[in-house]
Amino acid sequence: MAKRNQRKTKSRIVSAAWKLFYEQGYEDTTIEEIIEASGTSKGSFYHYFEGKDALLGSLAYMMDEKYEELEPGISEDSDCYEVLLHLNRELMIMIEESINRELLTELYSTQLTTRGEKPLLDHDRTYYRLLRKIISRGRENEQLTRELGVSEMVRYYAMCERALLYEWCLRKGEYSLSEEAEKKLPLMLQSLKA
Repeated sequence: MAKRNQRKTKSRIVSAAWKLFYEQGYEDTTIEEIIEASGTSKGSFYHYFEGKDALLGSLAYMMDEKYEELEPGISEDSDCYEVLLHLNRELMIMIEESINRELLTELYSTQLTTRGEKPLLDHDRTYYRLLRKIISRGRENEQLTRELGVSEMVRYYAMCERALLYEWCLRKGEYSLSEEAEKKLPLMLQSLKA
């Protein structure tokens, strides 16, 4: 129970921070505003984060919250390929509507240069767990190819998703991310179909 409360507190801080970053910009958002918006304390904030910069890496966990929200709606008899497309579509819509593109760009650049923790590659995240589950089921049901291993397909899916996000950031959001992903991801994932 204590672990769940800790996750909820951290989640409230992350959600409040990213909402403020989106509305006000990263530079114009203070730690005090994040603490107030999250309904937590200064001690709680510093328990989870060394400072505002540490919140950049928390985007991965915010994405995980979206996957946790979507997971109960995934039927066991759903076509796994279609489920992957659906998850991506929902994530891209969430990013477009609530994630500041400049911050996403900053996150990607820090992931390339940091020597420490790389949250986008943390395979214990909900994101990777859910992908492994869907892809494993898709292979068992002969909806997805058996020529590639589960880990290899998960890695490929994540790579395709990052490519879409990176290109959108590179092009400074000049087009709809969700519409572009809806057109391009099926082409990218075609090789995963059985």
